[in-house]
Amino acid sequence: MSGNRTETSLVFLIVLTLVAVVVGGMIEIFPQMFKGERTPPIEGLTPLTALEFEGRDIYIREGCHVCHTQMVRPLRAETERYGHYSVAGEDVYEHPFLWGSKRTGPDLARVGGRYSDDWHRAHLHNPRSVVPQSNMPDYPWLFDTPLTGELTAKKLTAMRTLGVPYTDADIAGAHDAVAGHMESEALIAYLQTLGIDMLGYTGDAR
Repeated sequence: MSGNRTETSLVFLIVLTLVAVVVGGMIEIFPQMFKGERTPPIEGLTPLTALEFEGRDIYIREGCHVCHTQMVRPLRAETERYGHYSVAGEDVYEHPFLWGSKRTGPDLARVGGRYSDDWHRAHLHNPRSVVPQSNMPDYPWLFDTPLTGELTAKKLTAMRTLGVPYTDADIAGAHDAVAGHMESEALIAYLQTLGIDMLGYTGDAR
């Protein structure tokens, strides 16, 4: 017994499958293109400065995100220890975002302002000088390596194409804002921003 044309014609079946995929894709994608911003930033959110942005790159380069999350879960034990749970609106300028899932070290989502710059310097140079039980490695080279700022403006320009609101002035001044600073300064500047924009936040998760 022969089947109908859909079952017996391979070409016809492929064409129908492609049509179904295209139509389904249009239904899923097109509305999002005209919906506007899906996750609005929290009130007062500002993009990282040039130096802080370079510090974030160092944070990623050194693998800090492998051992430290930046995500406070909406659980009582989490919020009592770290502060307000993480919301999407605080990380809309993050590309890529660094929420993570594994904690070898403590979560850093709310570490900004918790410790002084001097504490961070000591901690990066020799973690056990301030946390005796720490198994974090030392990062002495960060104190000997200056930033050139050669690519900073290009990085900020790339971020602007992704929706981060950097101005022409931010980009023009990026090189001078970074050049000559040690990598340790940039990393500490970045760490001191984590969670600062969430201070006083009382809204719902987004």
